[in-house]
Amino acid sequence: MSTLLLFALPPPAPDFYRVTEIERTYRGDEMVFTERKPLIVTTSATAPSPELEGQSIPAIRKRIAADLGVPVRDVVIAGERGPLSDRRIGRIIRDRAARQGMSAEEHFLITPFKVGVRQFDGTWRVVKTAPTVGLSDWQQRLALWFAASALAMSPVAWLFARRLTKPIKTFAEAAERLGRDPNAPPLELKGPAEIGMAARAFNDMQERLRRYVEDRTAMVGAIAHDLRTPLTRLRFRIEGLPEEQRAKYAADLDQMEEMITATLAFVRDATKTGERTPLELSSLVESLCDEMAETGADVQVERGDKVVLTGDPMALRRLLANLLENAVKFGGRARARVFQADGHAVVEIDDDGPGIPPKDAERVFEPFFRREPSRSRQTGGIGLGLAVVRTIARGHGGDVSLSNRLGGGLTARVQLPL
Repeated sequence: MSTLLLFALPPPAPDFYRVTEIERTYRGDEMVFTERKPLIVTTSATAPSPELEGQSIPAIRKRIAADLGVPVRDVVIAGERGPLSDRRIGRIIRDRAARQGMSAEEHFLITPFKVGVRQFDGTWRVVKTAPTVGLSDWQQRLALWFAASALAMSPVAWLFARRLTKPIKTFAEAAERLGRDPNAPPLELKGPAEIGMAARAFNDMQERLRRYVEDRTAMVGAIAHDLRTPLTRLRFRIEGLPEEQRAKYAADLDQMEEMITATLAFVRDATKTGERTPLELSSLVESLCDEMAETGADVQVERGDKVVLTGDPMALRRLLANLLENAVKFGGRARARVFQADGHAVVEIDDDGPGIPPKDAERVFEPFFRREPSRSRQTGGIGLGLAVVRTIARGHGGDVSLSNRLGGGLTARVQLPL
């Protein structure tokens, strides 16, 4: 488009001035130029340069010298030929001169030029065109044409840019979907060859990640399941021990079996994802709080706006139930609220417990991590409750965090994308 404009638009025709106009300006007569830049007079210690050469220049110098009454050697015409070699420009200037009533024999000079006349004191009185301020007419016309061409090309550029960015947007959506749901459908193999190769690589990566997680969780589940056999044999063997020793061994075996059962449940929940359906989170929290309140637990929920998201109802129910049970067990009571913030559904559960040291705010989410004495074995905890909570939250593309309240107690905050 730019090349077409440069070749199609007519070249700029420089201004030209009659010799009589130059002489009148030199003498100080007031000249009015409506479509051309005005002529100005300056004084210089040296003659203007470089001197112009051409067939008509000597005749013009003689004409100016005769009209001003000075020797020819005291008249210098300087400037640059510029685009005069272009035949089209010469034709345009001749047409303009004819329209202004100039005869073919009348002399004129084309800008840029400087006409210098030496004075008696050795200085030079120079007549030249006023400097250009801002863009010239030619530059303004060219800028307008380029602006028009840019507007004309904007729809095409928009469509082209959208076609380029659409695959990137698709990859971003697929990556986010994979973070929320490991069993998300693969990308469609469509578009240019490069996009197809990238989509195929993404699908292969997704499949490898899924197999990797399934293999590791299956291995852990198999180990935990196989441990039940030696535990059963140990139970038979301790029957012959004295009563005091048998009770201690039996307590340790019960604890080991409880940990194995919890591990199997954790592995099962981590690998088996339920169907994602739209659900109303506020109603889910309210129903859990009502169920716990019926059993005598001090649980309350603040009424708020309805918050709808897509998720696994059973998994989210377990997530919220674990947090509410922890708040009641270790903090005496639970106060829940549901709201929206920054495109996320947020559930906050407060308790009146002792809180946790800041250094343990992340460690409590590690499997089998328990704090003493508040999270001791006497409370019945195995150390997988918060690990399950974080696994479910991150499986939905969100996260969970714990923070101490200013007035005492702990706040569990769950964020899930809408």
